[in-house]
Amino acid sequence: MKLLVVALLLAIVGSLGQALFSMSSGPDNSAQMVRALTVRIALSLALFGLLFLSQYYGWLEPHGMH
Repeated sequence: MKLLVVALLLAIVGSLGQALFSMSSGPDNSAQMVRALTVRIALSLALFGLLFLSQYYGWLEPHGMH
C-alpha cells in the first residue's frame, strides 16, 4: 500500500512538472498544460480517496505522535 501511495505522489509531481514545462514553452501548448493539470487533479483525488478507503478497511493505520 505504501508503494502505491508513493507511486501516486510521484505521478502527481511528474504531471505538475509536465504542466510547468508546457507552460514555459509558450502559449501554443496551453491544451497540453490543461490536460496535465487535469491529470494531476484526478490523481490527487484518487490518492485522497485511496487514503480514506485504506484507513476504513484497515489497510493503512495511522499512528500517534510520540
